[in-house]
Amino acid sequence: QVHLVESGGGLVQAGGSLRLSCVVSGSIVSVNEMGWYRQAPGKQRELVAGVSKGGYPNYADSVKGRFTISRDNAKFTVTLQMNSLMPGDTAVYYCNAWIGTYGSSGYYTVDDYWGQGTQVTVSS
Repeated sequence: QVHLVESGGGLVQAGGSLRLSCVVSGSIVSVNEMGWYRQAPGKQRELVAGVSKGGYPNYADSVKGRFTISRDNAKFTVTLQMNSLMPGDTAVYYCNAWIGTYGSSGYYTVDDYWGQGTQVTVSS
């Protein structure tokens, strides 16, 4: 089994910062693309930032210049540093990763996995 465990959410005032972390554990062969998504009430889940296995990031336009994504391949972790937070950033944030495992059949397979979500609330 594979588990993604997030930490670091909370309540912060506008202009403040938070740091989200996600640790991947389990019967892992490889961890490929990793990223953070968010879902605000009444809205669809959206990509916030992603990072390739080689460390190349991509960001939603709404967070460019404010958020930084990074990963540690040795520790199977991905981190999202969020600065200059705004009320519009309020959402549940989910960690996502494309992970290679050997399934029950013994064949290598790559699937996407999700964390349980962590609440980020930015007050005005």
